Amino acid sequence: MSLNNIIPFSEEQKATPGSCSTRTVTLIVPVYNEEESIQPFLDKVSPVVNGIATGVKFDILFVNDGSRDATERLILSAASCRSDISLINLSRNFGKEAALYAGMCHAKGAAVIPLDVDLQDPPEVIVEMIARWRDGAKVVNACRARRPGDSWLKKATANAFYRVFNTLAEQPIPRGVGDFRLFDREVVQAICQLGERSRFNKALFSWVGFEAEEITYERPARAAGETRWSYWKLWKLALDGIFASTTVPLRIWTYFGIFMALVSLAYSAVILGNTLLFGVDVPGYASTLILILVFGGMNMFALGIIGEYIGRIYTEVRQRPVYIIRSLHPSTETEV
Repeated sequence: MSLNNIIPFSEEQKATPGSCSTRTVTLIVPVYNEEESIQPFLDKVSPVVNGIATGVKFDILFVNDGSRDATERLILSAASCRSDISLINLSRNFGKEAALYAGMCHAKGAAVIPLDVDLQDPPEVIVEMIARWRDGAKVVNACRARRPGDSWLKKATANAFYRVFNTLAEQPIPRGVGDFRLFDREVVQAICQLGERSRFNKALFSWVGFEAEEITYERPARAAGETRWSYWKLWKLALDGIFASTTVPLRIWTYFGIFMALVSLAYSAVILGNTLLFGVDVPGYASTLILILVFGGMNMFALGIIGEYIGRIYTEVRQRPVYIIRSLHPSTETEV
């Protein structure tokens, strides 16, 4: 089975937004141990998408990211009764970034909308997304105006991440916008051509450009189940996002090293002049130890940043696939 296939343009997908032909929109839903959320999600999404004006039809593409519970069985059970549901089973848990990439590479719609199965991405927002898309927007970002379901710590760390990332990154990402967006097929094609292994989708979505519009919504609490995102996983995702999107941390330490070299040279000149003019002072143990510890700690920190980049270089040069597919349902693949 070929990996990372990109679905080509169909005649339907090439139609202009204003055409009267029926166009398909694919909802991409990554799932990992979400057996409690599958049925509530379908019950909530189906009436919304079925009620959208004529000219648009929907299909739902679940990406099972190595679930170990009954998630796969429940999706297959729903798919046996509905022709608009399909499923990609990955061979193990590759992470949400890889699962979303797999979904985008296999989505067949003229537009795609990634959304979470926990219903924190309200399906009602899709109506406005479709309206903006039909008016010509290539990307429609859904911005979270309020997040009442999140703790103050999660809100604070999220705001801090956006500030740090947008300060360092060459291409900023919109604050408060997650993966819940609409992408025209042209944008999907561009995103799927980006083959890096260390993926931070929010940065990639911004990097490809295209005309983007923004709508706001209030993010509710989870409808069922528990989040899989611990603070440790969020921390690792933040590091991936920064180190995969910019080399500014390396540049900062280059400038800092030059600054410290100049300061050290000036200080050495002062010590030398003081010794020649006034003789040798009794060396201070405390000041020497402090200097050793401070500079040693800074060196280790700098080496850690360099190590983060080297680790990502190692991941890229191995050229392993971003994901591996165990099975597809329906089993027939679109020929490319």
